[in-house]
Amino acid sequence: MNRRPNDPQRRERILQATLDTIAEHGLNAVTHRKIASCAGVPLGSMTYYFSGMDALLEEAFTWFTQQMSVQYREFFAGVTGPEMACESITTLIYSSRVTTPHNMELMYQLYAFMNRSASLKTVMQDWMKTSQTTLEQWFDPVTARALDAFIEGMTLHFVTDRQPLTREALRAMVGRIAGA
Repeated sequence: MNRRPNDPQRRERILQATLDTIAEHGLNAVTHRKIASCAGVPLGSMTYYFSGMDALLEEAFTWFTQQMSVQYREFFAGVTGPEMACESITTLIYSSRVTTPHNMELMYQLYAFMNRSASLKTVMQDWMKTSQTTLEQWFDPVTARALDAFIEGMTLHFVTDRQPLTREALRAMVGRIAGA
């Protein structure tokens, strides 16, 4: 007889709790105990599902970047050409729907710690490649890479600037990079 798990969503709750704990406390302050408490699971679940903190962080950040990539691609759903893609890029930056404070904190943490962990660096590289591949539907690889870097940097600027650029200014910048 096959035994079904008592809590089939426990692994996902732990991953979400890991991300929430990182966003709230920072990666340096994350412990198995804090994550288990946030997830509402027994502490022993941490080692049952994950071989250690490094494996948990890698999987949590992979899960986060996959979720972000889905949201990213949704901004380009229905785009049929470079002009529409430029509009979608502008909306992506300007709307702050993806760049919520929670997501931005997780991005900052991933950026800060990826150089200390080969696995986190790979997670980041895979995420960047996914974003660039999305943009390559309408732009050559070099332009797609430039636009991706612009999105990354301008997203940070947009949420931290005292006076963020207007939508029109952002759109003009996107157009220049895209060669429009």
